Amino acid sequence: MSPEQTVALMADAVKLIVALVGVLVVPSLVVGVVVSMFQAATQIQEQTLSFLPRLFVTLLTLLFTGHWLLGKISALFQQIFASAPGLIG
Repeated sequence: MSPEQTVALMADAVKLIVALVGVLVVPSLVVGVVVSMFQAATQIQEQTLSFLPRLFVTLLTLLFTGHWLLGKISALFQQIFASAPGLIG
């Protein structure tokens, strides 16, 4: 396995990880900012007020994008396993 192949494989894996984490984290981040703005405006500093909406949004995002996430992970592993014989020799 040449260094170029290793770097290309790792680059594909890192790009996929960034995409998958971004899909899950960005909606939670947006909801967190909105709730924080609401808390700052009303001066309500309840911890569960910021945690529960982010949890629900993350779970809903996982529910709606779970099939796509698993498809992307499966495609990467299929690509790795299909190219493994060529990478070894």
